[in-house]
Amino acid sequence: MWTSLRAVAEPSFPPRGPRRRFWVLAAVAAVGIFLLGFFIGWVSKPMDPLPATGSNEKMKKTFLMEMKAENIQRFLYNFTRRPHLAGTEENLRLAEQIQAQWKEFGLDSVHLAPYEVLLSYPNETNPNYISIVDEQGREIFNTSLFEPPPPGYEDIGDVVPPYSAFSAQGTPEGELVYVNYGRIEDFFKLEREMGINCSGKIVIARYGKIFRGNKVKNAKIAGAKGVILYSDPADSCAPGVNPYPDGWNLPEGGVQRGNVLNLNGAGDPLTPGYPAKEYAYRFDEAEATGLPNIPVHPIGYHDAEMLLKEMGGPAPPDDSWKGNLSVPYNVGPGFGGSSSGRKVKMHIHSFNKVTRIYNVIGTLQGAVEPDRYVILGGHRDSWVFGGIDPQSGAAVVHEIVRSFGKLKQNGWRPRRTIIFASWDAEEFGLLGSTEWAEENVKLLQERAVAYINADSSVEGNYTLRVDCTPLMYSLVYNLTKEIPSPDEGFEGRSLYESWLKKNPWKDVPWINKLGSGNDFEVFFQRLGIASGRARYTKNWKVDKFSSYPVYHSVYETYEIVERFYDPTFKNHRAVAQVRGGLVFELADSLVLPFDCRDYAEALDSYAHVIDNMTRKYPTEVTAYSISLDPLLSAVKNFSEAATDFHKRLQQLNTRNLLAVRSRNDQLMFLERAFIDPLGLPGTPFYRHIIFAPNRYNKYAGVSFPGIYDALFDIGSQADQRKAWAEVKRQISIAAYTVQAAAGTLREPW
Repeated sequence: MWTSLRAVAEPSFPPRGPRRRFWVLAAVAAVGIFLLGFFIGWVSKPMDPLPATGSNEKMKKTFLMEMKAENIQRFLYNFTRRPHLAGTEENLRLAEQIQAQWKEFGLDSVHLAPYEVLLSYPNETNPNYISIVDEQGREIFNTSLFEPPPPGYEDIGDVVPPYSAFSAQGTPEGELVYVNYGRIEDFFKLEREMGINCSGKIVIARYGKIFRGNKVKNAKIAGAKGVILYSDPADSCAPGVNPYPDGWNLPEGGVQRGNVLNLNGAGDPLTPGYPAKEYAYRFDEAEATGLPNIPVHPIGYHDAEMLLKEMGGPAPPDDSWKGNLSVPYNVGPGFGGSSSGRKVKMHIHSFNKVTRIYNVIGTLQGAVEPDRYVILGGHRDSWVFGGIDPQSGAAVVHEIVRSFGKLKQNGWRPRRTIIFASWDAEEFGLLGSTEWAEENVKLLQERAVAYINADSSVEGNYTLRVDCTPLMYSLVYNLTKEIPSPDEGFEGRSLYESWLKKNPWKDVPWINKLGSGNDFEVFFQRLGIASGRARYTKNWKVDKFSSYPVYHSVYETYEIVERFYDPTFKNHRAVAQVRGGLVFELADSLVLPFDCRDYAEALDSYAHVIDNMTRKYPTEVTAYSISLDPLLSAVKNFSEAATDFHKRLQQLNTRNLLAVRSRNDQLMFLERAFIDPLGLPGTPFYRHIIFAPNRYNKYAGVSFPGIYDALFDIGSQADQRKAWAEVKRQISIAAYTVQAAAGTLREPW
């Protein structure tokens, strides 16, 4: 029989005399005074300047030198022998191979993290294609069902034919309208200036400028009942370069695959915001997040020319609507001349399926602060062979893991824990990384120091490209000064010097804002974990083609990298040293190498961009009492707090580990301070008030996105008072957030 606590009789002790009680109290007081004196003496030791930590520098140099170009080359070759589409046996086998090798490299633990997510595949027995049909409904032209295989790959099976993942099924038939890039401004041009209505039409848009999912969303808003996407030579071919295999341009039959979702950070469409585990509640597909409800299909430029050459209707509004095909680029709707009775018909039979995917998660435990995590992650799944995207990145991650394992074998451990991730299903909407972050959100919010992304290592061979939070600017600049440049003509000089020469901004190299379209999204945009990415890129001032020509096609092979992009793999090694060096510094520096003064400078720049935007509407600003003074004042206060924090940081007693931990936590949580738990308007999973993907182009990042989006096309809003009230509301949210972030840098109360 259980007895309640109240029923338990308290033990009785014999009374003690007052003299004995006095000596006990005296002894306790003496011990207390001694410990207090010891503590005061410890914390009042002379302030040491922030140390250069010679052992840290020596190990970092050893680590950077350990990475070998020939290893990366070998790993890339191995990873590209077969297609690795998410949800397939081949991709699981690659996951198991990576798991086994990471264990061999010496990581403390490596495991597979499975999730059950919605994926999309073409129907093997009922293929997707586009046709031109005559007045009697006969198909007189059909687009290709597959890409001609590259040399040496003719006998490889399981190559998924070109398709737009998550397209709705359907066979719509109708007139064709050419919509240029399918941007919001392209549809505005058609509707507002040319009087062309896309409602009930099938539209054809060329790839480039914006994320393909945004093109589909814009078309749906315009009333289109189907979307055809194609790669125009103007956007997918470099001048003077032959098509693959004789060069690195896209052949006429090459097609870009890709998903056409509009998830806005939600993760798995059926379990938005929560991990897609076996116990998860799943919405029906009709209620799923981000799925398009019109058919979409991609084609090559040979097939696109067949569709566009007979187009009727008005000529393109200007030369920016013209590509490099031998067609007039008439807008339509419909065909002209003797073909005017013909229509375009789409035949789309792809299907969606809940499928198991697998992340590979490896851990190297920290020796001093094992509860602080630095994460290096890149995806493993590819549309076909993935010679550039993603395996050039996966090979670099593999070499970084091997190099860290080598240090561990020699007795070294990082100060903080390093987590390595091989993400699955990135190509289907960043699903692997998002689901893992959702499952581990409580730990990550409290413990994650930073996330470094490692997708494609090369998209060109001109210079370094970095996108990151302003907190990492100084870290990136200092690190690249220690890495040799791989560029011709810069022998014996640093990567920083070649980068600065080729892509300068004021007196430093240019660093981009983080947008989306890659696995850092959930960490940065939703959770506020400081993030960055680095890769080798093209000369954006000269090379006007979009991304790299063979992007997401069957021609993304090992050979195109080995023959044209990086024959010596020295650029891959430089990228490995940048990514690995960032992880090393973040995981092993005594004081986190973040500089909040760079954030202050960036905020000031972003606020003035918004100020310039509002100056375009002087009448409305006055009429609706719009003022940026609260935001500008908050930015000024943040700058002062950042300067003061940095001064205190320089005087930090680095022997006082409690003080070091406290300052590091202030730095670690600064990015979190910019997170609004309510999210941005219409996008609850984009919560960063300073940075977000452009609402009209997921790939691009914008600053103060709430204000930026409220101001976009505001002149055409029917209710001007309501529109400007939203601008005012977003200014107040931004001002509050910046002011609150400044407070996190001040001394504790």
